Amino acid sequence: MDGVEEKKKKFPPVPETLKKKRRNFAELKIKRLRKRFAQKMLRKARRKLIYEKAKHYRTDYRQMYRTEIRMARMARKAGNFYVPAEPKLAFVIRIRGINGMSPKLLCLRQIFSGTSVKLNKASINMLRIVESYIAWGYPNLKSVNELIYKPGYGKINKKRIALTDNALIARSLGKYGIIYLYCWKRFKEANNFLRWRCWQQGRPDQQAY
Repeated sequence: MDGVEEKKKKFPPVPETLKKKRRNFAELKIKRLRKRFAQKMLRKARRKLIYEKAKHYRTDYRQMYRTEIRMARMARKAGNFYVPAEPKLAFVIRIRGINGMSPKLLCLRQIFSGTSVKLNKASINMLRIVESYIAWGYPNLKSVNELIYKPGYGKINKKRIALTDNALIARSLGKYGIIYLYCWKRFKEANNFLRWRCWQQGRPDQQAY
């Protein structure tokens, strides 16, 4: 028995530094797991919110479209003409004039860069002043979606970053309640964030998006 006790006494005790290191590692692991779980729950809640908002917008767009069709049919049936409401949004592309003329108010500093403009009397007059340097028209929902999803870029940390994930939008515009690409209630903030590019290489012979 004495020999066994002597052998047991020969094992060196675990150093306090090693114990502290193991304890810190266990605490760090627990923190990482908690953070990962919190991020997972946040992504899940955000996906659910995006789905609900997208569903709401889809219902609104469908209702607006059906209302337009119904009003046109009623007017035609009564022998009248239905005049739809004037567009409230225009999309402007710079097509010429890098040297000598700079439409800075529209933030069109490069050829084939674009921007969205809310239409009113002042903005229409401004567009007419620079009409020889730009091309503009009225976008529909399909063209706006294609402009955002295909060549869509955003201004993140003063850099032009491709919009590949809603997390990029939520990180930059979440303080305005914008967490995905269909939130346009805060038009000014969303438009300042987006960086439109209507041609891949900025040459007119290339296919436009």
